[in-house]
Amino acid sequence: MGWGRTLLLGDVGNRLDIADCEREISSLRSSLRKKSRIDINQEEELRNLRQEVDKLKLCLSSLTRILTAKRIVAEADLMRFAQAIDDDDVIEFLNEDP
Repeated sequence: MGWGRTLLLGDVGNRLDIADCEREISSLRSSLRKKSRIDINQEEELRNLRQEVDKLKLCLSSLTRILTAKRIVAEADLMRFAQAIDDDDVIEFLNEDP
């Protein structure tokens, strides 16, 4: 109601306006804290996912080195497979005859 409440109710109306503003500020603070918690949780999740991706890359790299060193898989085949992944043609690659 703003100025009308103050005009009609005097100090009581003014106090009611102040109370409304205080509730609004409290609500805004609460929503900002909630958003901040969400941001922190998302950042933590991203950090965890990046660490997992790094571990998976290390594992894949080690596995490909072992497979090529033991001559289980030819390096050329791995290169074709990597290219298929880059080109999103993995299904076609897996369906090819050796």
